[in-house]
Amino acid sequence: MTTAVFTVSGMTCGHCEKSVSEEVGALPGVLQVSADAKAGTVTVESEQPIDDTAVRAAVDEAGYELTGRSA
Repeated sequence: MTTAVFTVSGMTCGHCEKSVSEEVGALPGVLQVSADAKAGTVTVESEQPIDDTAVRAAVDEAGYELTGRSA
């Protein structure tokens, strides 16, 4: 299992967190997602290292912008 932390801009509330979590959580191999609007982060636990491009596309689909990877 691997954990990656991404920075996301535009999240301001619980609804934002839920939208991002649902989109990223639907990616293959993702086990758990935790979005934190206040910190501007999304933590992704997955079976294998997650593809940044796939996470970026999922965050974009939710209506937000992935601005980087923290870990």
